[in-house]
Amino acid sequence: MLNAQELNCNVQISAQKIQGSNRQVFETMQRDIYEFMNNTVWTNNVFSYAERIDCNILINLNEQLSADEFRGTIQIQMRRPVFNTTYNSTMLNFIDNNFQFRYVEFQPLEFDPNSYRSSLVSVLAYYAYIILGVDYDSFSLLGGTEFYQVAEKIVTNAQNASEPGWKPYDGSRNRNRYWLVKNLLDREYEGVRRFIYEYDINGLDRMESRVSEARASIVESLRLIQEVYRAKPDPYMYLVQIIMESKADELVNIFSEAFPEEKSRVMQILIEIDPGNKSKYEKITAAR
Repeated sequence: MLNAQELNCNVQISAQKIQGSNRQVFETMQRDIYEFMNNTVWTNNVFSYAERIDCNILINLNEQLSADEFRGTIQIQMRRPVFNTTYNSTMLNFIDNNFQFRYVEFQPLEFDPNSYRSSLVSVLAYYAYIILGVDYDSFSLLGGTEFYQVAEKIVTNAQNASEPGWKPYDGSRNRNRYWLVKNLLDREYEGVRRFIYEYDINGLDRMESRVSEARASIVESLRLIQEVYRAKPDPYMYLVQIIMESKADELVNIFSEAFPEEKSRVMQILIEIDPGNKSKYEKITAAR
């Protein structure tokens, strides 16, 4: 099958914290978001059915502010198949806490890249292009730039929006949509995007046939993030945190089987660039 849309996106909505409202609206909302993500044509490229990008959107609604306005969180998860294996590597897994939007049941969700129509449509389209950009970065060096540029345009169009998450100062510690795409397009963060490519192409995609070489390549790819971390182009480095959080468990699994010298080398890098996951990385040297 050709001309399939780009995303294979599973959508789940939890509204357990909202009491006494019409539950049917959440089922309709979930269906509408599912159809919007999977049926929108996001690029000019041709995807086969098997090439669609696997991703999840998990929406947890905490408050109903009015008849048609909601507040909660949206979690973005994305996976990439590893060459010659049945394994899928986690590329993104993070939560956006600045999710507030209006939803009118049966009103179509329509995206226009040149204007801001609604917070819901803009957030969903923004993350569709972030997902596309990360996927393309993993298959070709800096290949996702054009998709990040669309995401940046969505942010620019939303600067006058009343909903949070679009402006530089929204949220805590610069963890918002503005800073994520700014980091992705900032040349000072280019090492993170180069890491995504080297880690996947010369690391994971070679694990099945040349394990030792693949592990060595992964260590070298981590040095690209180390260079960005040491330069500290932004006080909070949201992009570094997102990428490392998605890779932490996988890195533990990969290097638990490594030689002692290699374990020591990778541990020094990981604990420096991702101190928040130090306890996870200590499992690498604990493994025998």
